[in-house]
Amino acid sequence: MATSYREVVVNGLWKNNPALVQLLGLCPLLAVTSSIVNALGLGLATLLVLTGSNIVVSLVRSKISDAVRLPAFVMIIATFTTCTELLMKAYTYELYLVLGIFIPLIVTNCAILGRAEAFASKNSVLPSALDGLMMGMGFAMVLLAVGAVREVLGSGTLFANMQLLFGSTAADWTIHIFPDDYAFLVAILPPGAFLVTGLLIALKNSIDQARKKRAEAKRAPVKAGSKRVRTTEIVGTE
Repeated sequence: MATSYREVVVNGLWKNNPALVQLLGLCPLLAVTSSIVNALGLGLATLLVLTGSNIVVSLVRSKISDAVRLPAFVMIIATFTTCTELLMKAYTYELYLVLGIFIPLIVTNCAILGRAEAFASKNSVLPSALDGLMMGMGFAMVLLAVGAVREVLGSGTLFANMQLLFGSTAADWTIHIFPDDYAFLVAILPPGAFLVTGLLIALKNSIDQARKKRAEAKRAPVKAGSKRVRTTEIVGTE
């Protein structure tokens, strides 16, 4: 394995996050993250397809020639996308209707094909499964963050319509942050998604810069005379 398991986890969740660093999958991210339930639904669907396709690509990588490698990967991804679409039709049909064309369009998500080509086709099953899981979780976390901010700013609520994903028991999970008549349309529309996503990318870059400066400060050589020690003794009283 070229990279350690810890590095795979860090890359997927933070260092090489598909949405914040690679800037992949932004079309569905910007289109459907007007609420948490939409973001969670798309995030889980993408996570399932990404993990499943990474596992299968890793299993069959030695059986596929280079000439048909990419078409074969697309077929594998399309198979998992179709399975996910059928599952959503069976168990969360109302949410499937809300997400619409963006569920079948998971097959065109560059993040999924990119991981199949860059990682799963070169590594064994276990690290490939972990890579798909962590990359999917990293993407889903960004979807949830954008969805939460847009729902609060746009509708003044949190966890509205969660029954679309979790059934009737989640019908009363809605938290009202602002009065019922509150509405801020810009946050719900695509410009609000651009602004929130841009702020998240800026926040991540700021955190990375601050961590880099602290690490450089720790590695900096100690200048002569910059530190002093106490040489006098403390005389006790009898």
